[in-house]
Amino acid sequence: MTQFLDHTTATALPQIWQQTAQKIGDRVALYDPHSQPEVKLTYQELYAKLRDFAAGLQAAGVKPASKVALFADNSPRWFVADQGSILAGAANVVRSAQADRDELLYILQDSDSQALIVENYKTLNKLKPDLDNLAISLIILLSDEEITSNDAFKALNVKILNFGQLIDLGSQHELQTIPQTLETLATLIYTSGTTGKPKGAMLSHGNVLHQVNSFFVILQPTPGDRVLSILPSWHAYERTCEYYLLSQGSTLIYTNIRNFKLDLKEYQPKYMVGVPRLWESLYEGIQKQLRDQRENLRKISTFFLEQSERYILAKRIADNLSLDHLHATALERISARLQALVLAPLHAIADRVIYQKIREGLGGELRVLVSGGGSLARHIDTFYEIVDIPVLVGYGLTETSPVTNVRTLEHNLRGSSGRPIAHTENRIVNPDSYQDLPAEQPGLVLLRGPQIMQGYYKQPEATAKAIDRDGWFNSGDLGWITPQGDLVITGRAKDTIVLSNGENIEPQPIEDACVRSPYIDQIMLIGQDQKAIGALIVPNLEALKQWAKAKSIEFTVSADQSPETLPQSDLYSKPVLDLFRQELAREVKNRPGYRADDQIKVFALILEPFSQENGMMTQTLKIKRPVVTERYRDMIDGLFDK
Repeated sequence: MTQFLDHTTATALPQIWQQTAQKIGDRVALYDPHSQPEVKLTYQELYAKLRDFAAGLQAAGVKPASKVALFADNSPRWFVADQGSILAGAANVVRSAQADRDELLYILQDSDSQALIVENYKTLNKLKPDLDNLAISLIILLSDEEITSNDAFKALNVKILNFGQLIDLGSQHELQTIPQTLETLATLIYTSGTTGKPKGAMLSHGNVLHQVNSFFVILQPTPGDRVLSILPSWHAYERTCEYYLLSQGSTLIYTNIRNFKLDLKEYQPKYMVGVPRLWESLYEGIQKQLRDQRENLRKISTFFLEQSERYILAKRIADNLSLDHLHATALERISARLQALVLAPLHAIADRVIYQKIREGLGGELRVLVSGGGSLARHIDTFYEIVDIPVLVGYGLTETSPVTNVRTLEHNLRGSSGRPIAHTENRIVNPDSYQDLPAEQPGLVLLRGPQIMQGYYKQPEATAKAIDRDGWFNSGDLGWITPQGDLVITGRAKDTIVLSNGENIEPQPIEDACVRSPYIDQIMLIGQDQKAIGALIVPNLEALKQWAKAKSIEFTVSADQSPETLPQSDLYSKPVLDLFRQELAREVKNRPGYRADDQIKVFALILEPFSQENGMMTQTLKIKRPVVTERYRDMIDGLFDK
């Protein structure tokens, strides 16, 4: 049995770090190989930093239960500032330093923050013109940038310290212990979402500790196990997973998009937490390597992958883990077991020849990938199962701290979000009447458990709308529950596309099916109030060029080509458009639950990917549908005017 560091007696988050430092203090907790100089902190050193940071805040005037805004990104200092501010007795208000200036100012004002911790001067300068009107009395830079006597910010009449100065101040003062309970507010996380003004979800120490004490059923790390961290640390999903993994003595290694694939090989992590787009990018890189092989090797790889997929699907049916065969008869299961036995030798050969190399390319030590923050496409799920890298998909929201459901190694029902974690309940109701619906009938997902937030900060009406008198939280998601209790999410209620004939279309499952095509990198369905659905597609230019070469078709489009020239370019030639029509038709029709209204009748090809940089994706890589729709309004209108 894996050693478990028990923190169930903790009544406040900082107690975890004291307990862990006492038990395994000499283990490395945080390692940032990309900072200059690189940073490596043991658990003892980390806890000492937390205490000095907290004592420094107290000495600088931070009062118990006050709000401290933390606008910064992944680094060991972020963790020190996060847990140090909570240890000081405050509740912190977290957001990325890269967030829009107006959003940060709104959060500062709405949260009533009295102290502000920022990444560096660059972040502070972004906010400076409007800080005069806010009740900020203390500013901390997480950088070591020098604060001079003639600093322009002196005019604010605000105390400003850099990281080193605050740590020095704290080392000269005794840390005052502030009583905190499970009900004490620990943090405000503002839901950025994809529409509207953000709301501050109030998460208590008890909310977050429930997560830390429930995750053992998902992951069982041992002290010293390496974890690669790439998601924003301030996000509820990454944040609580980091707390749990660190509470068990793991070594958290910071990476970024630029170094991610190299760091996988170099640091050989055993666990990773990510969003679907991250696993898709790894999958696409592997597919590219397979496509770039010599033709005979490519054919061999394709053959083995096809046989392995048949093996995996048969094994799922036999093991009662196929979402599409929940009611298979005993005879069907026996037949599937026999098919799996026949295909097993081929799969074993493929594993030695192909899949083992794929695992080695990803570091060779991965035990589990945890996926959340969105729907994982079925073909991605199946691929990782084929190559024997388990993916455990979870579900939840910022308001639920965030995890409510997750798959486990013992019950990994692909296509689902798993069963509820400890002390958590799921309920499916009719979106209009709120009447309970039977198993396997889709409806609105309601959630209840110790991880449900205390409410939205200063928004009692929004809180009452989200959480009913019996404690059920309205997730805003649509889904259904299997007879075995697994939650299957089908989409967001507010993302639903309603056609002019009254049919409701959930875009996510169709989009997940379409990106199976090697020629489609990203896709977003459109068609509200139209006769049929359409799509905006970001094509895979490299795959298109290979296809065109094989077909002896001229194709000279480049990624930086002007949008105005696209309609007259090779991208919009008849052969290319016909290819996309065929790809869309095939993938949509092959999707489980296909209906005639799911057909994509019109589409446009665009070259600019949906990304955080252009504002069309959130920092957890979800498409901001309203933003994309507005950006391409004229193009969309033109599609449906034809």
